[in-house]
Amino acid sequence: MICWPFFANQQINCRYCCAEWGVGMEIDNNVKRDEVEKLVRELMEGEKGLEMKKKAMEWKKMAAEANGANGANGSSSLNLDKLVKEVLLSKD
Repeated sequence: MICWPFFANQQINCRYCCAEWGVGMEIDNNVKRDEVEKLVRELMEGEKGLEMKKKAMEWKKMAAEANGANGANGSSSLNLDKLVKEVLLSKD
């Protein structure tokens, strides 16, 4: 993902994509055609692009594990069920 933060929460989103999640590249405010071309080539053909693709696949795998195969057995569903049982169904 090529990030070009401009307004509001885009700065934070860009930081997460680039620094935290490892799936983005930030473009400078002084955008020129050759700079965009360079980033797109790096993204599509370069080493950094391959690293970002690996990271994206890791995030995809973690999301699938959190949701489970059918949505009922993943950690997200199990944690929600646990919360409902503890908070809403407790008879304290």
